[in-house]
Amino acid sequence: MRFIFHYPETSGTEGDMLDPGPLRDVAQAAERAGFDALSLTEHPVPGARWLESGGHQSLDPFVGLGYVAAATERLRLLTHLSVAPYRNPFLLAKAAATVDKISDGRFTLGIGAGYQKSEFYALGVNFEERNALFDEILDVLPLHWKGEPFSYQGLHFDARNVIARPRPVQDPIPVWIGGNSKLSRRRVAARAQGWMAMSGGPELSTTARTVSIGSLDNLAGMIREVRDTAAANGRTDLIDVSYSYSGVPSETSITAEADRHREALAEIEKAGVTWVVISSHTRSAAETISFIETFGETLIP
Repeated sequence: MRFIFHYPETSGTEGDMLDPGPLRDVAQAAERAGFDALSLTEHPVPGARWLESGGHQSLDPFVGLGYVAAATERLRLLTHLSVAPYRNPFLLAKAAATVDKISDGRFTLGIGAGYQKSEFYALGVNFEERNALFDEILDVLPLHWKGEPFSYQGLHFDARNVIARPRPVQDPIPVWIGGNSKLSRRRVAARAQGWMAMSGGPELSTTARTVSIGSLDNLAGMIREVRDTAAANGRTDLIDVSYSYSGVPSETSITAEADRHREALAEIEKAGVTWVVISSHTRSAAETISFIETFGETLIP
């Protein structure tokens, strides 16, 4: 199992998004500590009420990860996650190909259909069309990345004999799909390289508009279902699965409860997870880097 450090999110409307530490310093600390990837999320224009109720702002993930690419050597770069319907599919494909090219093939495109109606409205995207738009994007990405002429007619565009470069370094760029619904899991089994399972309690159903997994046993069953369906579709590649481990409330907990954390992470791996996402609630560079270093020394094999 491999480890992803998710850059700490700044909740509410106070404070600066880089209060948890300069992105370059945090990424380099994660790489030194043994983390395998760094992830950024996406909220281009969140609602004020949502922010005041605990929601979070975000950097633009493609710009941010492009910067991280230049500051690191081996760290993979993950959008966790980009809301695909917010973008024209060609602009999404171009951004992903660019980050993959400048990072020498270290990018993973994590995408989801989205759930915040206010952001859809603000961006001029029809919320009710998000699933149709998402499927269009899954069609367009591989066409765009081939670097050869193609045509595609979508709901709101008509691309005729177009060609896009650069070709990504990876063939293909791994696409991970987030969300716990049956539809999301079917998409993963048919068309993606990874599933970003969303952890969280029953409130997940109302806030993120997806089903709650409930337990590791349920998660294991869903992972088996995704991989079995992929095999039935004729696929022989391993479907990656990421899952957030929220059991580390503080740096002190890492060392004081190290055995408990090791056991919990082992159970997550046993369920079939291949990448575990680690977040911190730190609010300064010193706290964030200390958290990363302690986690690496104590819990990364």
